[in-house]
Amino acid sequence: MTTLQRLSIMVVGLVTCATLTAGLSSGVQSAPTTAKAYFAGGCFWCMEEAFEKVDGVIAVVSGYMGGTVANPTYEQVSDGRTGHAESIEVIYDPSKVTYQKLLDAFWRNIDPVTPNAQFCDHGTQYRAVVFYSTDEEKRLSEESKSKIEQSKRLPAPIVTQLVQASTFYQAEDYHQDYYKKNPLRYKYYKYSCGRAQRLEALWGKP
Repeated sequence: MTTLQRLSIMVVGLVTCATLTAGLSSGVQSAPTTAKAYFAGGCFWCMEEAFEKVDGVIAVVSGYMGGTVANPTYEQVSDGRTGHAESIEVIYDPSKVTYQKLLDAFWRNIDPVTPNAQFCDHGTQYRAVVFYSTDEEKRLSEESKSKIEQSKRLPAPIVTQLVQASTFYQAEDYHQDYYKKNPLRYKYYKYSCGRAQRLEALWGKP
């Protein structure tokens, strides 16, 4: 093999490696970017269902946030002993849905004028909260709240809290996707709790 032939093989090898490396690098760069947002709006089963219908939302996890006890159980939270609110973690694609649109979905799925309760569920564990994680999320949540207040469309002042996000604890497995796993029980609960009726009275038909 001549020196020229060896050089040709080396050049081809380098080009192939560079091409593969570029392809891999491109693959990493094109991977979808995700973000997380946190809300509390009463029963997390219902909030999970509502947010999983939003285009650009990848997944919704039920859990607990805003309390003082580490790794709380459902029994502890439901007794109001931990300070947590039933909450959701929304995992979404920011290129498909903005945080502002998530806020819009949040307001339309809660009763913002009733303190420490949502529909038939009462107690601080069912309070409505926007848990912001950044200064930008705080600004947007404050602006969205102010915009609704200025519209005068609600029958009373907004009491929904805007609070810095803290540790999110995932709820027990049987709570995840409850509305899919137990559709009949879920529909009965949701209807008997008056959620849909109250939301329509506050916001109009969806």
